Amino acid sequence: MMNLKDEILKELFDNLNNVKEFEDLEKVKIKFLGKKGIIKNLMEKIKQIEDIEEKKKYGELINLIKEEVEVNLEKFEKEFVKKLKEKKILEEEIDETLPGYPFNFGKRHILRQVEDEIVEIFLRMGFHISEGPEIENEYYNFEALNIPKFHPSRDMWDTFYLHNGLLLRTHTSPVQIRTMEKIKPPLRIISPGRCFRRDPFDASHSPIFHQIEGLMIDKNISLTDLMGIIDLFAKKIFGEKTETKFYISYFPFVEPGLEVAATCSLCKGKGCNVCKYTGYVEILGAGMVHPDVLKNVDIDPEIWQGFAFGLGVERVAMIKYGISDIRYFYENDIRFLNQF
Repeated sequence: MMNLKDEILKELFDNLNNVKEFEDLEKVKIKFLGKKGIIKNLMEKIKQIEDIEEKKKYGELINLIKEEVEVNLEKFEKEFVKKLKEKKILEEEIDETLPGYPFNFGKRHILRQVEDEIVEIFLRMGFHISEGPEIENEYYNFEALNIPKFHPSRDMWDTFYLHNGLLLRTHTSPVQIRTMEKIKPPLRIISPGRCFRRDPFDASHSPIFHQIEGLMIDKNISLTDLMGIIDLFAKKIFGEKTETKFYISYFPFVEPGLEVAATCSLCKGKGCNVCKYTGYVEILGAGMVHPDVLKNVDIDPEIWQGFAFGLGVERVAMIKYGISDIRYFYENDIRFLNQF
């Protein structure tokens, strides 16, 4: 019976000597240890032996053969893998004189860079960041901001409506309402975030854009406080020589309302086609918070006053870097983005 062990091990070594690839090694494993392999077939023959002692000796022999086959296969596989690795290293010899491969590191999007810069300016002025949901209801997006149903000004903020009376917010002003409901004055916040309007996607409009709004509520706040903060912001974002102009305008949630323009960063106030030869470009809208808005959040307008402002991140980026088309921000052209 011991001759059986020698015969099987000899056959195993003969097969292993012909192994050239991993596929060949797998075939040898299956041949000897598979479900229909040599060892399995030998085990099946145990049933045919009637003598108990002989059956016992045969079973021990088969287990010994199986163990030696497994040990030899494992040993061969380790040596085989080692040889293949050494061979691969020799075949893939590295030329140390060749230059390395360049790594292309990502960077923050230009809009995120400008947004971070704007936020940092207002944080240094003592403002705090407050955020809210992009999916809003009509009360927070319109009614609490003194824009009742069927008010003509709603056309300016036409948006995308969802089910159950929900909508995509048209500005971050709802964050101001939600904040004033939770925190009583004095308060000083900015609310950066993404907004949506049913605007055409052209050189100066986008249905998706980024906005940063600010709100300051305290006692004895006046229009000069607003003008001073906005003027300081313009100088920090566009340069110390920047000048600002304030024009009366209309927004339902402020009274009085203002449009703010700053020195054109391209022509430095001399006049060009970007600023329509006025030397100034509009940068944001602002005004004193309307008393009705304060009443909507249970703040007494006889005691507390404040101002609010809102600016578009895309617009500030376009003015700051002389970008003529808002669509460049969203086209993901690496040639454009790598400039910043």
